[in-house]
Amino acid sequence: MRQFFYFILLVSSVSMAQQKETYAIEVSNLRGNTLPHKEDMYHLIQGHPEGVMLSFVAKTHGAKEWQKAYNFPDYGAYFLYQDFNSQPLGQAYSVGAFYNFYFWKRRLQMRIAQGVALVTNPYDKVTNSKNKAFGTPILDNTNFGFAYDNQKLLKPFGFHAGVLFTHYSNGRVKSPNSGINTYLLNLGLSYNFDSDKSIVNDTTMVKKNYREPIHYNIVFRSGINESPIIRSGQRPFYHIGFYADKRLNRKSALQLGAELFLTNSFKDYIKYYAVAYPDKNIDPNTDYKRVGVFVGHELFVNKISLEAQVGYYVYQPFKKDIAIYDRVGMKYYIAKNIYGSFTIKTHLFLAEALEFGVGVRL
Repeated sequence: MRQFFYFILLVSSVSMAQQKETYAIEVSNLRGNTLPHKEDMYHLIQGHPEGVMLSFVAKTHGAKEWQKAYNFPDYGAYFLYQDFNSQPLGQAYSVGAFYNFYFWKRRLQMRIAQGVALVTNPYDKVTNSKNKAFGTPILDNTNFGFAYDNQKLLKPFGFHAGVLFTHYSNGRVKSPNSGINTYLLNLGLSYNFDSDKSIVNDTTMVKKNYREPIHYNIVFRSGINESPIIRSGQRPFYHIGFYADKRLNRKSALQLGAELFLTNSFKDYIKYYAVAYPDKNIDPNTDYKRVGVFVGHELFVNKISLEAQVGYYVYQPFKKDIAIYDRVGMKYYIAKNIYGSFTIKTHLFLAEALEFGVGVRL
């Protein structure tokens, strides 16, 4: 779950100078299949999920430097209705923000979208105990898709066709939280309110060298989560990291670091596990702390950057989770060397924590 991830990205991208954006609306029809990532989820698949996505699109034309750097992307807001055609899962209503990036002479469109969802049938111990996917009615909604896009099909109408992947999860803020992934055929039409505007390519702009020496970062992340035991109670966690980064160019920086995980819900989980599975010979006083090392990549857009990290626990006394973890999220640079972050930490497909962080780049 990465709530409000692209809401901030959307706001930071509004251009008020030079050439303004042009606008369009899109409607897409969706139908596909659910992707079960755990064996105990097959009972939730009772039909083909389907839905409708409505999008309000702002098309950029080069008013900002970052627009040219990313091949003049679109951005905007979306509403997504999805019916899982499954009685335990019900329906989902989502709102959020997105980016469209273009390739192959602007015929291939890649959409990244992030928002929040309201689901109609979350887990309930009495009335809906089968739904181990949604532990809360409010979830994160993440969407990723590719489509062939033709905005000049019959002016002012355009056409797109492709595939859209959707994900719903609460980041284990509360258990259960297996989450649901679907892939959907995406067919749709768009209507452009404005006539085409030429893209601004300022050839007089002096190219800037973005390469930098190594910088060191200290980041503190926190939030609440719950152990995999349903209704075991939400506990605060504290994740403290130190890493070096090396910016290579306009878009990319590499990261290498280490971090300490103080996840209080693990204390309860270890005690539960020691009692529930005596054959595992787990000491209830096993240290709950973990230490990890990681490598990462940071993608710079403007004041927003997107980061992805893969780590390995070098200290993990309680080994219920696999030793490899990953993190994806965003950073917003409040000042040149101070940033806030919002990330999700997972073990493959299983979320562990939604992390709100603050960091200093030295």
